[in-house]
Amino acid sequence: MYDTILIPTDGSKGSERAEQTALRLAQQFDADVHALHVIDTRHHSEPALSAMELVTDEAEDEAMDLLKEVAEAGHDHGLDVTTRCCHGVPHEEILAYADDIDADLVVMGYRGHTHAEKMGSVVDRVVTAGDRQTLAV
Repeated sequence: MYDTILIPTDGSKGSERAEQTALRLAQQFDADVHALHVIDTRHHSEPALSAMELVTDEAEDEAMDLLKEVAEAGHDHGLDVTTRCCHGVPHEEILAYADDIDADLVVMGYRGHTHAEKMGSVVDRVVTAGDRQTLAV
């Protein structure tokens, strides 16, 4: 049913639940798994010779740590996880990457870091602007 599953991750509790759900589905359907972290350029500008470069470098390091955790969790499920970190507007990058890999399913946390009581704006935009099946966990 699913050949390629995309897991956008931001390190939130919702994202962690989505990762586990996506990995179980990938295991069940023997699907390829891709994990993506987008460094939001609206909050972290592109590196320049400034203090912002240090902040952006720190964000990249944190992103790589998050992606490594997803890859290790995938390994625990007997899965290889392709990881990618990029810069941009999160929902736009998620949709573009989903198209690039022809994802059958995007599995995301219902709430990310910035929304405690309602569906996060990124998942809302992926659901409404995209044409990929999306599971909000």
